[in-house]
Formats: sequence, structure tokens, C-alpha cells
Amino acid sequence: MKNNKNLRSWLNKMELKHPLVIAGPCSAESESQVLNIAHQLKNTDATIFRAGIWKPRTRPGNFEGVGKIGLKWLKKVKDETGLLTATEVANPTHAELAIKNEVDIIWIGARSTVSPFIVQEIAEALKGTKKVVLVKNPVNPDLSLWLGAVERLYTSNIKNIGVIHRGFSYYEKTRYRNNPEWQIPIDLQNQFPDLPLLIDPSHIAGRRDIIFDLCQRALDLNFDGLMIETHHQPDDAWSDEQQQITPDKLKQITTNLKIRDEEGNAIEYQNKLANLRTQIDMVDHKLTETLGKRMKIADKIGVLKKDNNVAILQNKRWNEILEKMILEGKENGLSKEFILKIYKAIHQESINHQNKLHQDQ
Repeated sequence: MKNNKNLRSWLNKMELKHPLVIAGPCSAESESQVLNIAHQLKNTDATIFRAGIWKPRTRPGNFEGVGKIGLKWLKKVKDETGLLTATEVANPTHAELAIKNEVDIIWIGARSTVSPFIVQEIAEALKGTKKVVLVKNPVNPDLSLWLGAVERLYTSNIKNIGVIHRGFSYYEKTRYRNNPEWQIPIDLQNQFPDLPLLIDPSHIAGRRDIIFDLCQRALDLNFDGLMIETHHQPDDAWSDEQQQITPDKLKQITTNLKIRDEEGNAIEYQNKLANLRTQIDMVDHKLTETLGKRMKIADKIGVLKKDNNVAILQNKRWNEILEKMILEGKENGLSKEFILKIYKAIHQESINHQNKLHQDQ
């Protein structure tokens, strides 16, 4: 896939003095609701109005969107406010209807990105379009699958392409609705720096109180913009009410965000340094979480040994671990000495945990 400079040029032509902001309700509920929110968004940094009109739900019976009638409401938004419009498409019919009804930006959702067949069908329906097409990451943390969706659009002669990071489903409960797994969009950004990258903090957070922090972290990592679910009465929204904010709150968030100035060598250095340090902070956080999980497993092993009257130290197993980790460390550019220090400390902590369990007997 070649570097995608067309959408970057489109963003530059907008001459924004801030990151791109796409805002609007999770779901279009009524014409009056859509227009009410859109008019309030005119007083914010939002330049694009988003609303879902086809809502793929995990289980049947939930609100699945108003359907194509919502396209008329989006057109009215553009006519009355001048905001560009955006909506999600999940199949070729949606894509064709969105184009026919002059929707400006189309995005492919996480549930669609996960299927190459669906993406290919949408790509063929949009073939050659000059519209902006954004691709959310797949539900599962798979960079190749995400890039594969982008490549399918590119090979269909669609040049105005960008990506949206909305987090990944995770089998363990975390503070997020969808785990950010920041390293994946970072890897994408490193491979394709000209591919515009937006964050959808609403779907990562699942709750409104941490949206600002997610936006700031994204900007610290040089993301190009934000897609934030915004509703005039979030608590009464028909879908995802806990993660939507009001237009006033959106204005407050974008006002308080710190934007990095990239002009000048010294500032460029500071930006790159901040980016790298943020990456280190995230990796360190993940390391401590992983080590915590490892110790919990060690605790379970300790209980099992205690119940079966088995000694804590198992030299054969310990030596096998060391040999394996030394080899894996070498493959990742880590010295034998470093691996030995790290794993001896980890092993000692595991022994300490298991000793405590035996002493409590």
C-alpha cells in the first residue's frame, strides 16, 4: 500500500487550527434530535457531524437504527449548519445509499472490518469514490486485518482513506469498554505515517469521565483527530448513553486539550520525546499489569503445591524457564545478563508469594 497523502491534503485544505473533530450522537433518533445536536455543535470545534443510522448490535432486540430515513436528516444538517456529515456503512447497500444521499464521510465499523468479505463488498460498492472513507480497527487486536481492510479500499481506487482507533475487545475486565492496546495504532502509524489516524475515545472508554484523558493521550501520540459521541441529552440516548457527552462538554474538552506545536527543530524534538516517553509509560503500565497477573498465577501454583505437599522450588522447571527466556531475549535484542537479572527477580518474588502461602498454613 502506498502512502496515503490524498486525505492528508484534504485535511490541510480545511485549514483547521486544531485537530479534526467529528461529533454527534451514537444514533440518529429523530429529525429534531439530530438537528438540535447539530446546531449546538456549531458552537464547538466540530466540523463534521456524525450519526449512526444503521446500528449493528451484538444481539437482536436492541435499537438497530432508523435506517435510510436518517440520510434525509443528515442532508438537512448540512443544509442548515454547513457541517459535513458522516455515517457508518455495514454493507454495499448502505454504501450506495450514503453516496446517493451526499454523505461526505463514510466509515466502516469494527464489526465489519473483522470480515474481509464484507470489506471487499463495501470497497467494490465505493469503487473510485472521492468521498473520505475511514476504517475502524477490527474488534480483535489484529494489525494485519486492519491494514488489510485499508488495502482493499486502496485497490478499489479509493484514495481518501483514514483509520479510526476505537479499542479492542478483551476477555478480561479492565477500566475500558474496549482496551486501547496503544501499541497497535502506534505500529500502524510508524509503518504508514501519511495515513491519517483518529481516535474514537467514546468506544474505548465506555464512560464519559475518561474521554478527555484518552483524547489527550491520542494527541500526545500525534493522532490527527477525534471522533466523539455527543448528545444533547446523553442520559436519555437510545444507545450507548454512558459514553456520550454534551456539546458543552465537548467544547470544554477541546479547549483544555494541549496541542503540540511542531514548528522549529527544538519543538519537534520535544514532541518526539514526549511521544516516546508516552509510549514507554504505556509499556511500563502494561509490564506491571502483566507481572501482577503472573504473580496471581504463581499464587495458584503455590496453593496447589501446598495442598499436595510439594516443595516450592522446582529446579528443573526454573532452569527450563531461564534457558527459554535467554533465547527469546536474544531474539529481541536483550542481553543474557539483563534477562537473568529480570527473571531472577521475578522468580524470587514468586517464591516469596508461595512461601507466604505455606507460612499461612
